[in-house]
Amino acid sequence: MKKLKISLENCYGIGSFNHLFDFSKSSTFIVYAPNGTMKSSLARTLRFFADRKTDPPCDRFFPDRVSKFELILDDQLTEDNVDILVVDPEQPDYDAAHKISSFVASKELKRAYDAIYEELERKKTEFVRKLKRASQSTDCENEFFDAFQNDDQQNFFDLLTVALQALGEDTRLYKFRYNDVFDKKGNVKKFLEKNQEYLDQYIDLYTGLLRQSTVFNSSERSFGTYQADQIVKSIADNSFFEAGHRIELAGNKVVKSSQNLQEIVAEEINRIVDDPELKVIFDKVDKAIGANAELRSFKALIERENLLLVELRDYEKFRKDVWLGYLIELKSDLQEICEFYEAQKEELKKIFDEAKKEVSIWQELVTTFNSRFYVPFEVSLSNQEDVILKEDAANLEFAYSDRNQESVACERNALLNTISKGEQRAFYILQVLFDIESRRGSAASCLIVFDDIADSFDYKNKYAIIEYIKDLHESSGFNIVILTHNFDFYRTVASRLYLSRRHAVLMGAKDDDGAVQLLQGQYVNDAFEHLSGRVSEEKVFVTLIPFLRNLVQYSGQEDSEDFLKLTKCLHLKDGSGAILAQDVVQIWRDRFGRFQADDFEFAQEPVIDMIYRLADAIVSEGDAADEIVLENKVTLAIAVRLKAEGFMIASIEDLDLDKVANNQTAELLKQYKDCPSYDLEAGKILNKVSLMTPENIHLNAFMYEPLIDMSVRHLTDLYDEMKTLGA
Repeated sequence: MKKLKISLENCYGIGSFNHLFDFSKSSTFIVYAPNGTMKSSLARTLRFFADRKTDPPCDRFFPDRVSKFELILDDQLTEDNVDILVVDPEQPDYDAAHKISSFVASKELKRAYDAIYEELERKKTEFVRKLKRASQSTDCENEFFDAFQNDDQQNFFDLLTVALQALGEDTRLYKFRYNDVFDKKGNVKKFLEKNQEYLDQYIDLYTGLLRQSTVFNSSERSFGTYQADQIVKSIADNSFFEAGHRIELAGNKVVKSSQNLQEIVAEEINRIVDDPELKVIFDKVDKAIGANAELRSFKALIERENLLLVELRDYEKFRKDVWLGYLIELKSDLQEICEFYEAQKEELKKIFDEAKKEVSIWQELVTTFNSRFYVPFEVSLSNQEDVILKEDAANLEFAYSDRNQESVACERNALLNTISKGEQRAFYILQVLFDIESRRGSAASCLIVFDDIADSFDYKNKYAIIEYIKDLHESSGFNIVILTHNFDFYRTVASRLYLSRRHAVLMGAKDDDGAVQLLQGQYVNDAFEHLSGRVSEEKVFVTLIPFLRNLVQYSGQEDSEDFLKLTKCLHLKDGSGAILAQDVVQIWRDRFGRFQADDFEFAQEPVIDMIYRLADAIVSEGDAADEIVLENKVTLAIAVRLKAEGFMIASIEDLDLDKVANNQTAELLKQYKDCPSYDLEAGKILNKVSLMTPENIHLNAFMYEPLIDMSVRHLTDLYDEMKTLGA
């Protein structure tokens, strides 16, 4: 993308905006926007292009106005061919954590991975539905997983394969509901552990009765009720006997039919279960179960199937056996899904092997964050191999450190509730880094819009952000537009990225029609270097008077004649009207060997008269007055304050101006409020003068940002208000 034109009408207060961002010379623009210039409206409109799920731009207060929003990419109208990311961590819904998994592998690898797992997920969903029907489990998938998992690296399909291999001819089918025994709260398990003595007595006696049985036995290779039941099932249709075969049991007892065997087995089971001593122990267990209301379902089951107590001696083994019992009925479905998974594993391995090569990129990103940002926590990327492709496995881990104590692991929400606002912003910046890197593969058509990205940061972290933006800028992969209300940030970025005045631009305030435009940048370097070469210009000459006065003051000569003359140009004192422009020029010459009166056409004009004349001219320009230039605003601010002082001096009776020393304007306002001629409306205007003008007049190398941020209209309106007072 070489050029991007943004054309808007009636979008969140912007009447119109048309600007061509030409990225052919620089991949980055920075836009400084004074308050009221609709920066947020521009960012909000661009956010619509970034996420089409949001409502389209409109004029909220005048809904009848037709909105227009177009992007023209390389001279072609486009909506889909440009990827826009608007980064504004102040947005409450900005959270890129869910996107971490989407960036960690290239789009081709991710697409291949997702295609395989999409089909696996479809098959899994269908299989779990059938397994849930068989087990009647309330949380079928997780409970099966919990029963079989013994390795953190195993997934659901691995465990299904393990279960399939465990199925055999002797796998017993269970018909009871899974949670009747293996309840979610573990009440049955707790009961068995608490009543282990009764359980052991029951099992030991039962085993002894089996040994004495002429039908069953309990030895190393036992023949019990289950084995007998399997034989009964296999000869149920009597074809075995009709073929002339017979079964001879121990003790020379001959079985002549299926029904005969069923009767013998049932009689022997009843004899064992009804053993008086065994029955006494079972009644104790049953009574103990009945004392716990939460075991009602388990009690009903045990009373139907007493011998389940024998299998419950090994709770975990029995849990697996029960699942295998459910699975035996789904064996063909189980084989199908396991075979499909095995067939895909080789392809998945190839994808993983390729994706692992990219892990170092993301680890480097985390390392960069830890080294550049000054925050009381360190970040690590856990499960790196899984993070490559598995969305549900992506995870950031945090270690919080307090002063010199060793760090402790903490979870995300606890961390955010502990750290400061600026440190929270740093955390969100980490997510921004991930979000940006996810687009690197398609960076040629990607526009990143940073909206007040450095707000709330201390200087250390602000420079870390600038350093990262510089890395992006120099990578020549992205196109970047930075929007900011912070003039210091604007100047620093422009300087560090070596942006020209065409790429470090200023957003002008909207006019009466709501039109907003971007103006060529100014004051990127030292403002006074910019002004000092133009001292012969009238407004620049006036603007540098407070700067010259500060230089005299800083040299320790606050009581000098030069300081007093310059003060009389900025405050109304006896003799202020007599100070000529050439007097100020002489101070420049005496102190710095620069300038001569002959260089200034206005040398003979009284400074105070010049200031009023220039202020009137700026006001007369109306909307044509340059919204940005410092000399307009400083000249107006000085004129406003002089008018205010003139009004108050004329209004205060018996005023001794020589006794008004420091903070003359503030002292005059205090006396005016106490005088009999005090006017409430005039007082309101004078209060605005006191609030708005001091920082604009006491200009120095560190304090001209407030002027840039203040609209020239505020000062022209204030000057007009002072004139209405007759000043």
